[in-house]
Amino acid sequence: MKQVFSRWPGERGPGPSDAAPARHWAHEGPVPASRSLSRSEAWLLVVAVGVLAGSIVLLPVALAGWGLVAAALLLIGAAAVVLVGLRRIWRHVGALERENEGLRDWNATLFDRAGVSLWREDWSEARDAVEHLLLSGVTDIQAYYAERPAELRDLRRRVIIKDVNAIALEGMGVDSKADVVGSLDNILPDTDHTFVQWLIAFARGDRLYRSETHLVRPDGSALDTLFTASIPQDREGFRDIVVANFEITAYKAAQARMVELERDLIRASRITTMGALSATIAHEVNSPLAAVLSHAEAGLRWLDRAQPDLSEVRAAIAGIVADASRARDVVVRTRSYLANAPADGQLQDMARLGKEALLLVERELRDGQVSPHFDFEDGLPPVAGDPIQLQQVLVNLMLNGAQAMRAKPSARDLTVTMRREGEFIRVNVRDEGEGIDPADAARIFDPFYSTRPGGMGMGLAICRTVVEAHGGRIWVSTEPGGGSTFHFLVPAATGQQA
Repeated sequence: MKQVFSRWPGERGPGPSDAAPARHWAHEGPVPASRSLSRSEAWLLVVAVGVLAGSIVLLPVALAGWGLVAAALLLIGAAAVVLVGLRRIWRHVGALERENEGLRDWNATLFDRAGVSLWREDWSEARDAVEHLLLSGVTDIQAYYAERPAELRDLRRRVIIKDVNAIALEGMGVDSKADVVGSLDNILPDTDHTFVQWLIAFARGDRLYRSETHLVRPDGSALDTLFTASIPQDREGFRDIVVANFEITAYKAAQARMVELERDLIRASRITTMGALSATIAHEVNSPLAAVLSHAEAGLRWLDRAQPDLSEVRAAIAGIVADASRARDVVVRTRSYLANAPADGQLQDMARLGKEALLLVERELRDGQVSPHFDFEDGLPPVAGDPIQLQQVLVNLMLNGAQAMRAKPSARDLTVTMRREGEFIRVNVRDEGEGIDPADAARIFDPFYSTRPGGMGMGLAICRTVVEAHGGRIWVSTEPGGGSTFHFLVPAATGQQA
């Protein structure tokens, strides 16, 4: 995947096109412009140098023909002209120094009094790493680091925070810059998924990157932020990238509460619906079951007679078969209703659904200290289906992967990949947990079967129902102690655009 995963999609700034990215930082950049001498100052300097040179040339002639006094006057005049020129130049240099000092003071004032959290960071080693990969022929930065999370962590440690302003210190809850200056790894947790997107933006030659992330304060608490930064267009600029952060911790907490309330309402609605559905099923099934019981009792009575009436027994058994068939038809209709293919067969972009699914479970992944990695093939064809149901499959599988790694002490990597495979889109969700016992793997998609204490055993059953309703299939590959990978296939809508 080459496109930056930003919470503000489409915001790239006036960068180059995807087809031909122009990484302007691949050169050293222009030489900084400096103020030149004015025209009068330049002519004065030329005249002074000319007079001095002429005096030196004519000095032997003056000594020979005009005498010592004339020679002295000639040298004094030349020196005076030179001194006047040098004085003008010194004044010019002094003015430039005062101007530069004023600019430095003004820049410092803007940095400290801008009213937003500003960070100066050195990304030069990240730039070099991206450049090395591109020169080595690697074109998909996201896919490369999805397979090498340890290498990505090491690179994050080599990004250096050089300076912060007072607003940034206040947001981080510290008084001294020494508490935050240093490696970016000290404040950017492993659960962040935006770091690799910086590298993608570098590789694409973007001029702007902005998104949402979370930082860790020195006291261990979380700080949710929106950030934005201009990406340098020359190599030297990567040593001094300025990032602006806007704290949204309270907003995110309120948003999480609203999402939880919405989930509670949906859950309550589902419980009510299931209650009504259960009552309907019980009502429809109860009648044929009562008739089955009645026919069975009558058949037994006919058999218990001194002279069994076999014709009546046959009639009773026929009634049992008929009423049992009625009960079966109720169950078949109910299953058909629940597993019916979605009526909304609009084209869906699976990569977009995957990104949105991550946003839905981001809080749970962060609480579980899970580091998500994505590797989506570019140009995936769309699929026809219901976006809510397909997202539910992705959400369930990601949450299952996070729960499978709860006992792991560190580096809880969850990797989601999407590839085209023939006429299908193949999605893999890989965790690094303890794996699944082969005996459990055979039944893991059965309803009400769970390997997790307190689990209802419905999540994976729902996943299978949804995937099969979309014309696909789902399975798991696992190795005890080596993690698990859930795979599912959904048909691609060939030749169409989502």
